[in-house]
Amino acid sequence: MEHVGSVLKELGEGKLPSSDDNIKIYEKSLTTSEHTKLLMINDHKAKYLLAAGEGELYDALEGDTVNDLGKVCPLSHANRLVLNRYFDYTVPRAFGTKAATMGLGDRLGLASPGHIETVRNRRVKPILAQQSIRELTLTNRTMNDMLDAAAFAVFQEGYKDGYGADGDHIKTEEDIKYALGLGVSMLTLDCSDQIQKKYESATEEEIRSDYDALDEATKSHYKEAYLNKTCHLDGLEITFDEVTLMKNVLLYGDAITYMAHVYDAYISKLDRDFDFEISIDETETITTPSQHFFVANELKLRHVAVASLAPRFCGEFQKGIDYIGDLEQFEKELCEHAQIAAYFGYKLSIHSGSDKFSVFPIIAKYTNGVLHVKTAGTNWLEAVRVVAQANPELYRRMHAYALEHVDEALKYYHITPDFEAIKPLDCAADSELTEYMDDDNARQLIHVTYGLLLTAKDVDGRFLFKDEFFQTLDDEEDTYRAALVSHIGRHVDMLDL
Repeated sequence: MEHVGSVLKELGEGKLPSSDDNIKIYEKSLTTSEHTKLLMINDHKAKYLLAAGEGELYDALEGDTVNDLGKVCPLSHANRLVLNRYFDYTVPRAFGTKAATMGLGDRLGLASPGHIETVRNRRVKPILAQQSIRELTLTNRTMNDMLDAAAFAVFQEGYKDGYGADGDHIKTEEDIKYALGLGVSMLTLDCSDQIQKKYESATEEEIRSDYDALDEATKSHYKEAYLNKTCHLDGLEITFDEVTLMKNVLLYGDAITYMAHVYDAYISKLDRDFDFEISIDETETITTPSQHFFVANELKLRHVAVASLAPRFCGEFQKGIDYIGDLEQFEKELCEHAQIAAYFGYKLSIHSGSDKFSVFPIIAKYTNGVLHVKTAGTNWLEAVRVVAQANPELYRRMHAYALEHVDEALKYYHITPDFEAIKPLDCAADSELTEYMDDDNARQLIHVTYGLLLTAKDVDGRFLFKDEFFQTLDDEEDTYRAALVSHIGRHVDMLDL
């Protein structure tokens, strides 16, 4: 505590301490509230808030007092809530339908400082806290862990331009209530369980039979609203014949009912601005433009206000690699999806948007700077790249373990790599290990096994990789930050933001 004491003394005297071999100072975090000065530091074992002074803020922070000079406060959940009470910019906020937003999905709780530097002075707002229940479960994290990490990163960087927090791909009402209670500013409702996928390949006879079984009021509503009518959307015409309408109703009717229920029961009752996103992309059922219009129009008729909607685009948006599919078809349909989103006044949302560089110019062209893009695993992959360079022996062990256990991860992700095509480890020099993160097959291997790698333990209950992985990234903090600024910056630039 000797070194911390000297820093606290300078802080109390109104000076900005300097980093040295013992303590790293995050200068942008220096702030004063009434009679309390705060500063974030890193002693190369952990990050802390230092507090010097007196008053309500000082008293509210949990921490150890050092020689009556001030407090050393852990980056705990309780202290995050204190920051939220005293510094509005550490509270997540909604951005509505007019601002471009990017969901940045920090699986490690370490990436947000790099994300913040990336978006400064760019035309995009960061959704720093974004992890699905699946991701949180696979990494043994909680939604509060996610929210804490984002808020402390914002404080560390002195970032006051606003950030969001997304309860990502939530399906159940229990999880919806939980996320809203924690204060997320956005919720992505995953309706994949309500989309009746069997009708995608059903025969006309099956469609007619099941549609005829619906109640008369429901059929009358859809007939009056859509049958043989043409909807004009600034040059785009959408028409519903009888079979197409029946199929749309059977595919999406239950999902639309669930969307409206969630909005009425939870979202509409919030006393704060909120971004409600609808996801119909987590399915193999490609969303045609007419189906997108059908869902959106039903939401409008039911007075459901959404900030963004994510269709399932043609082609494949697999994790961690570029778009797979026909670019001409994608451009044609993306143009129409963007027209529909603009017509209804919400943002088009692109999920699994990491590394989709071939389609980013197309997306930029038709969304005109108003969109939401979700990224996530690419930040983990950049962390692994840093580890491969700085700690090649650790990377080799992780890579070998991932190959051995990848089948467990494939229960959760749809990818189509050729693992046999990955260059054998014994054929790669240490200096070549980072090249695995440039190979699509190896990228997807490491991308989907993140949960296994971060939670694997030996027979004595010790982590096989996690502790050494995090220590390496702490030692290489500036390198990881620069890697994110470069890689995520490329995403932002190619989206013309």
